[in-house]
Amino acid sequence: MFRKLALGALVILGTAFSQRAQAQYNNWAAGFRIGEPAGVNIRKYFGDNKAFDLNIGTYGGLYGNKRDYRRGVYRSVGLTVQGNYIWHNRLFGKDELRGYYGIGGQINSRRYYPQRLQAINEYESGFSLGGSAVAGAEYFVPNKPYSVFIETGLYVEVLPAPLFLNVQSGVGLRYNF
Repeated sequence: MFRKLALGALVILGTAFSQRAQAQYNNWAAGFRIGEPAGVNIRKYFGDNKAFDLNIGTYGGLYGNKRDYRRGVYRSVGLTVQGNYIWHNRLFGKDELRGYYGIGGQINSRRYYPQRLQAINEYESGFSLGGSAVAGAEYFVPNKPYSVFIETGLYVEVLPAPLFLNVQSGVGLRYNF
C-alpha cells in the first residue's frame, strides 16, 4: 500500500513540475554522479551564473582501486566529500546548455598499504585533504525538472602527500527543484 501511495505521489509531483521553464538553474538540484568521485550530488545555484556543488560518495572505482601512493599503494575504494564553487554560463547562446568551471576542496578516507607493511599485508587508515578543480557541461531538458551533466577535473593533495595528483571525471543526472 505504501509503495503505491509513494509511486502515486511521485507521478503527481513529476507531472506538476514538468511544466516548469526550460532552464532550472536558480534553485537547488540533487542527483547522482557516476565516475570519480561517484555518489550523491547536490548543487545550489546562486543568481545567474554561480553555484556550489557537493559530491558525497566514493573514489577509486573508475580509474582503478590500486594506485601508487607515497611509499606504497592504496588498494581499495575510499570515501570522499568534495565541494566546488562554480561559475556557469550559457553555451552556444542556449539557456538549456550551460558550461561551468570551478575550484574547491576534497577530503578522502583511504586504506594505505605502505612498503614496510607489505610482508604482512597490513594497511593504515587515514584521511587526505586537497584542492579540486572541475569543468563541465550541463544540459537542462526542455520543460522537464532534470538535467544531465558531464565533467572532468583534478584533485591535488596537500596532506599527507603534497602534490599527489588524481584525474577525476564523471557523468550524472540532477533533479532541479
